[in-house]
Amino acid sequence: MSDNGVITAAVLIIGDEILSGRTKDRNIGTIASHLDAIGIRLCEVRIVADDTQEIVSAVNALRVRYTYLFTTGGIGPTHDDLTADSIGAAFGVPVEIDPRAVAMMEPVYSAREIALTPARLRMARVPAGAELIPNGVTAAPGFSIGNVFVLAGVPDIMESMLQAATQRLRTGSKINSVSIVLRQPEGEIADLFAAHQAAYPDVAMGSYPSFTADGYRTELVLRSPDAVRLESARETLVRLLAEREFL
Repeated sequence: MSDNGVITAAVLIIGDEILSGRTKDRNIGTIASHLDAIGIRLCEVRIVADDTQEIVSAVNALRVRYTYLFTTGGIGPTHDDLTADSIGAAFGVPVEIDPRAVAMMEPVYSAREIALTPARLRMARVPAGAELIPNGVTAAPGFSIGNVFVLAGVPDIMESMLQAATQRLRTGSKINSVSIVLRQPEGEIADLFAAHQAAYPDVAMGSYPSFTADGYRTELVLRSPDAVRLESARETLVRLLAEREFL
C-alpha cells in the first residue's frame, strides 16, 4: 500500500551474540536499504540482550513511537530464543504452537527427513492473533502482530521474510538521492554547506568524510522525495562549490 505521508520504522536486534561481538550484524544494512527503497524512513536501531524484560520494554517503547517495528533474532529452537514469548508478553496475549506454522514446516522437514522434534516445534510458537510471515529458506515462519514484524536473525532467512512481509506495509514517497564528491576536507566546506542546508530546509543533507591514497575525500549527499526540489538544491550547490574552486 502506498501513502503520501511519512512512514517511519525502527529495528530491534535481539541477541547476546551481537552484543558480545561473536556475531557481526548483517541485517541492519539490508533492512535500511530495503526500507529506503520503498519509502519507509528508518529512524532508530536498538540492540538488546536475550532478556525477556529488556525485549518487552524495547518493543513497547518502539512500537508506539514509529509506524513499524522490525525485530530480528531469537525465534530459533533453543532455550535462549525468547522473542516469541517476549512479543506475546508485550501484547498481553498467550503464545502457543500454531497449526498454520506446523503445516508450513511439515512438508519441508519431511522431504529432508528431519523430525519435527519439540525443540523444532518451538519455531512454530507464535502469539495469539499474529499473522505468519513465510520463510522461503527453512520454512519456519516469522510473524507479525499489530505493527511489529518479527524476523529471523540469520541474514538469508531474515531477507526472505522481509521480502514476504513487504506486501503488508504502507509505503511512502521514495527518497531520491544525489551525491557530490570533493577532494577537500569537510572543514573547508562546512560553512558553505550549512548555509545551503538553511536555504533548502526541506532537503536532507549530510557530509561523509574519508581518507584515500589520494588524500581527503568528502561526499556530500542530498536526499528528498521531491525530485525537482532535489535537483534545484544540487545545481545550486554545484555552482556555489565551483565559485570557491572546490570543483
